Amino acid sequence: MGCSRANVRYPLMLTILGFAMIATFLVLIMLKKMSPIAALVLIPALFCVFVGEGAHLGDYVIDGVSSLAPTAAMLMFAIVYFGVMIDVGLFDPIVRGILRFCKADPMRIVVGTALLAAIVSLDGDGSTTFMITVSAMYPLYKRLKMSLVVMTGVAAMANGVMNTLPWGGPTARAATALKLDAGDIFVPMIPALLVGLLGVVVLAYVLGLRERRRLGVLTLDEALVNEEAEETETVLVGAGGGTGAASGKHTTATGGTDADAEDDDDFQGLDPNRPTLRPKLYWFNALLTVGLLTAMIMELLPIPVLFLLGAALALSVNFPHIPDQKARIAAHADNVLNVSGMVFAAAVFTGVLQGTGMVDSMAEWMVDVIPEGMGPHMAIVTGLLSLPLTYFMSNDGFYFGVLPVLAEAGAAHGVSPLEMARASLVGQPLHMSSPLVPAVYVLVGMARVEFGDHTRFVVKWAAMICLVILAAGILFGII
Repeated sequence: MGCSRANVRYPLMLTILGFAMIATFLVLIMLKKMSPIAALVLIPALFCVFVGEGAHLGDYVIDGVSSLAPTAAMLMFAIVYFGVMIDVGLFDPIVRGILRFCKADPMRIVVGTALLAAIVSLDGDGSTTFMITVSAMYPLYKRLKMSLVVMTGVAAMANGVMNTLPWGGPTARAATALKLDAGDIFVPMIPALLVGLLGVVVLAYVLGLRERRRLGVLTLDEALVNEEAEETETVLVGAGGGTGAASGKHTTATGGTDADAEDDDDFQGLDPNRPTLRPKLYWFNALLTVGLLTAMIMELLPIPVLFLLGAALALSVNFPHIPDQKARIAAHADNVLNVSGMVFAAAVFTGVLQGTGMVDSMAEWMVDVIPEGMGPHMAIVTGLLSLPLTYFMSNDGFYFGVLPVLAEAGAAHGVSPLEMARASLVGQPLHMSSPLVPAVYVLVGMARVEFGDHTRFVVKWAAMICLVILAAGILFGII
């Protein structure tokens, strides 16, 4: 009731306050004046009072929590499930393959991060992608003193491009909102999305070269020489090849050989002798995971229910003794608490944005300010608008609230709904780093990176990838 009164009487005020609330939130977390969880709660509460809707704050928050509760439950049990799968060694073969490619070269490590994130993103779930990617790559970045925001940024962008898969969410939302077939939207977009993915890999290559120059590690052989000279105890992955390792007996500062260094690496989550490994259950765990992802894609049950059942089954079979089950749950409790806490805090932010009518007013304002002459180019306008709009609001808000309005404006100028829907996917690489995306807190939490640092680093690069996809779409005649 309150929101409609405010929206009718003060649309301009709501628009200004909406942008001001978002700007205040971003500035405070980027300057590290507030923690994200505190800013997500206190800033919208304050602005709700400014709007004159303080009496309805409780309703807005409950509405926001109710809408995000299934997401929080999904993330909680997904973290437990994939945490257990990492513990028991399900992903070790993939990780070893990527690490063999990476060796000790920062450039290869960053490119490997992009490739791993893209491959794992095929399941359509950002949180699982980030859990697996960070578990595999974090120890390498730490050992070689590489920038962790490079890892989080590259992983988020690769996942953002892959998030456009029909089962990833945005494509299905666009299809539903405009009453189109998801295949008709996605299949023609594949060339542009492949260009975007190639852009992420090229960017990873450039960032990797920058890391290589900064660290002064040009090759594996040079790293081994430096290691001996400095008498460090760094364990290098992927020893072999090149002149210094040709014999396979190059001695490291630890007193072992290159092969020993590879075999005995003690990288977190990759220890080949960790007690949680269950090699005899490998195929059970593989089939369980494939079955779970298949059921998720086919929507046999709600995703939170699937992960709840999957986590319970994985724990019971791999760790039949209750103390072991408790130990596994405790091992992943920090991630569960941090992520679920962030989700419920974000529910306050989204609840106030939607409940007060700020989102509607901001969307209407942005549509209104589009010059009349841009009508025939509404698909390109939609692609450009998708960058800020999907960053500042949820996918639901954009695809169900804004896209139909933009599509209607485009239809008046002869722009087809299919073009509008495809253009609306352009902003996803940036969207995956939005403070309103729960999965991003899995990423920065596991990587031990401040959200503000991640934001400062990734926004410019992610926006560039979005523009590359848009340009490719225009060039191929898709948009």
